[in-house]
Amino acid sequence: MAEMTAAPLVADAPAADPSALLDAAVEVAAGLAAHADPHHRAGVFAPDNIVAIWRAGLGNLTLPVADGGRGADLRTTAHVVEILAGGDASTALILVMHLLHLRALGDPRSPWPLHPRERVIAETRDAPSLINALRVESELGTPARGGIPATRARRVDRRGRPGWQLTGHKIYGTGSAGLRWMLVWPATDRDDPERQRVGYVVVPADSPGITIRRIWDHLGMRASASNDVLFEDVWIPLDDTLNLQPPGSAQSGGSWLWSTTLLLSVYNGVAKAGRDWLVRYLNERVPSNLGAPLATLPRFQTAIGEIESLLFVNDRLPESLSGDNPPASPSLAKLTVTANVIKSLEIGLTLTGNPGLSFHHPLQRHYRDALCSRIHTPQDDVILLNAGKTALGI
Repeated sequence: MAEMTAAPLVADAPAADPSALLDAAVEVAAGLAAHADPHHRAGVFAPDNIVAIWRAGLGNLTLPVADGGRGADLRTTAHVVEILAGGDASTALILVMHLLHLRALGDPRSPWPLHPRERVIAETRDAPSLINALRVESELGTPARGGIPATRARRVDRRGRPGWQLTGHKIYGTGSAGLRWMLVWPATDRDDPERQRVGYVVVPADSPGITIRRIWDHLGMRASASNDVLFEDVWIPLDDTLNLQPPGSAQSGGSWLWSTTLLLSVYNGVAKAGRDWLVRYLNERVPSNLGAPLATLPRFQTAIGEIESLLFVNDRLPESLSGDNPPASPSLAKLTVTANVIKSLEIGLTLTGNPGLSFHHPLQRHYRDALCSRIHTPQDDVILLNAGKTALGI
């Protein structure tokens, strides 16, 4: 596990005003951007980035003020995430997963068991204490499409103390190397199928029996540390479970509105970072046969105008999700925003040719990160199928 320590939060005062949070995000993002390239080339988790976020008072952004957090609303949180993603998208993605679970922790109706809930809240006030859920498995695929996990939680007694013994293999564990808490999605043992349950167990990441297999070698989001995590007879107290229900029951996945909006903010931040780099490049590049910057040519001006039109739509859709009257389903916004993000960066690569594809410049990294936007649940085919059924009244 990566060691992460930080000075006490500078934001131990009650919730800061949104402008102060955004200013803090801008300062942190500049530091993230300065070191993003080596982290992505190596494909490694960047603990210093997480420490910088906590020191700026952004690590407990979505925790209620009553619990010592910042109590930020969805719109402010989305803006902070977008700014940070412009610096390093992988770090912003790890933070989004954490902030979503932190928000659930602060909900008075939270199903989190009392003891780990109090520990997590206390820890996150003082130092990095990242949380994420581990759900995906090789055989199962994305859990959103149904199925029962192969990971098993078996009832055991350890020296007279009842608990669960967790064994299994999860993949795509975003932030794995830096997590303090893992919400693992197993099924209870099949010895009694009539009583089998599926849900979450709360696992401290330093528990004996956990192995992180560092095999993440992706095209994009390379510094997200989305490695495999193996559990071998990991013991968990009996009550440290969330939402254990019969297979096929609706599982609580948190707020779709929040998760969709924050994920879109990550990729919108990526697109804007690509746009900003492209604008600087076109203003600075002066070919000898032209004697003026590329930005003076109508062809480049028109292309930048097309990018601006795509980002104009992208700004408005997440704003509508975080407004007073959000749409009932945010999925179509995800479909549109992610398509616009990818297209805007493709335009930039077309304009720049070899320089845009060079590892010496960040445009190619932004494009590779943007391609990962399609991976997140729900996928495009599900979005379109559901939208079609709804329109047809089926």
